[in-house]
Amino acid sequence: MENWYHTEKTEHTGWYAPLHPEKQELPASAPEKTGRRRATRIIAFILILALIASAVSYSIVPRPGKARPVIGTGDWAESSEPEEFPEDFGDFFSTYYTATENEKIEVRIPAGEDKLTFDLSLIPAEGEDLTLQEIYRACASSIVAIAGYTDGMAGYNWGTGVVLRADGLILTNTHVIDGCDSAEVVLKEDERYPAVLVGADVISDLAVLKIEAEGLTPASFGESTSLSVGDRVAAIGNPLGDEFTRTLTDGIISAIDRDISYNGRNMTLIQTNAALNEGNSGGALFNMHGQVVGITNMKMMSSFSSIEGIGFAIPSATVKKVVASLVEFGEVKGRPSIGITVGQIPQNALDHYNMPEGLYVAGVSEGSDAEKQGIRVGDVITAVDGQNVTTTEEVIAIKDAHQVGDTLTFSIWRPEGTSEIPITLMDTNDIYG
Repeated sequence: MENWYHTEKTEHTGWYAPLHPEKQELPASAPEKTGRRRATRIIAFILILALIASAVSYSIVPRPGKARPVIGTGDWAESSEPEEFPEDFGDFFSTYYTATENEKIEVRIPAGEDKLTFDLSLIPAEGEDLTLQEIYRACASSIVAIAGYTDGMAGYNWGTGVVLRADGLILTNTHVIDGCDSAEVVLKEDERYPAVLVGADVISDLAVLKIEAEGLTPASFGESTSLSVGDRVAAIGNPLGDEFTRTLTDGIISAIDRDISYNGRNMTLIQTNAALNEGNSGGALFNMHGQVVGITNMKMMSSFSSIEGIGFAIPSATVKKVVASLVEFGEVKGRPSIGITVGQIPQNALDHYNMPEGLYVAGVSEGSDAEKQGIRVGDVITAVDGQNVTTTEEVIAIKDAHQVGDTLTFSIWRPEGTSEIPITLMDTNDIYG
């Protein structure tokens, strides 16, 4: 097993503790604290990837090698390999890979009634690098705090937002407002404005809010595609609550185009060693020209080993595309999805069961064309459109080269033989809502 920490089973799952741990029932009209609704049991070979909003955190258990779900409905739990293989390969995979139904993010913040348009411009970097002091003076006023409330609970979600437009258009992470019935945007000197929802997207983890305000300082956005490993960056956010608003940290770009699988979905993120903590979610990662090149949303953490300096941000190139659709439609339209969850097959299983190389199907999403065409758990995908596939990245690359409504031909192996099954790509929203 390479690139993953190893530990024995432990009772401590390593979840972030909420900022306001006391929890009490209140009258229906009073806000109540949100927290993690359910935890996935960690079995073995575990690494936790936590979304860094204080009151909302998630875990992920890595798959062997490079196996990742393909926009599916399940996290994975990998058990240790058996001393003896069961007679049926399905029994082996039912313990080796466990796909569990995830809680879907639900945002109940009232939607705004005004029809909005917005085109986010990415400006090429020019001139000399700024100092950290100059970046903070120029950019801190573009960073706000987000407080999300749930009726009937005491406490709130806490995160960060970035000003998109002077009249109160605010960008944040979707997980910051997960489960919330209302939200406030907190400006400097504790100025609070009620927010309405413009749009939210689970897969990209981006959401846009609107407040009735004027004269805000919009952030300038730069081109994430121009970043290189080793470039210096700075992050500004609101870690650990309102005592530490607009905290500045700095670091470098640690990796570009880091593929991260979270909650059955794949994200391509920027990796940085700038310090990110609970509450930084939705904040800005700046280049040294004071331009936002990423929206911070994740960090690595572990229940059994110290992990420092592995944080992630959504690239500004992704932000530009998603924000435009969120503002116009309230959701991201036209994103193709297959509707399956797959993982790599370990070599010892290939040898023991005399299986072909491919990807094991551990989940099929309800309502997908994959379900309609008869794809089922236990199938092995050996090729897509005639191209042999052994990693999820290969399947994703093929899928992303097509559009909603296009049909891909999947070569499916079952013990009784191989068949070719056409699957029509569907809009992600039609499958996952």
